[in-house]
Amino acid sequence: MSDRALFVEEAIIRAVKGLLAGRVNEILNEAQFIIPVIEFGNFGGGYAVDPAISLALCERTEKERIIKLDSYTLTISFTLSESPESELHCYAYSAAIGQAVNDNPTLGGVVDRAVITGKKYDVPKKPHCGEAWRLVLTLRITVERISYAG
Repeated sequence: MSDRALFVEEAIIRAVKGLLAGRVNEILNEAQFIIPVIEFGNFGGGYAVDPAISLALCERTEKERIIKLDSYTLTISFTLSESPESELHCYAYSAAIGQAVNDNPTLGGVVDRAVITGKKYDVPKKPHCGEAWRLVLTLRITVERISYAG
């Protein structure tokens, strides 16, 4: 264990990356189509995608504040270069992530609950002009705050 405290936000992002690089890739490999795997880093050549993951918001209603519950909004964004399979790949990533989150809503025990609250598919404005397809998934993640003594 490191000598600095692990922030809950870091733990959430690590858990999501682990889910994507692990279970989601397993689901994609079981598909009858060839779909680029999810990897994190600078990859090219179409054999892997590198989604952007960001925590956009942490909100607390009055009730959530009283019961010490934090609600995070996390987005996972895929940008896929235009190809005949781009639309299929968007739907495959969306379905695989949905299945993985439903199978493991606590992200390995890191959060209390994660649910997909939105899916947005951005189609290129002009077909066959080299614009990218985008898939943006929005997750609501709830975490019970624990009071630390000392």
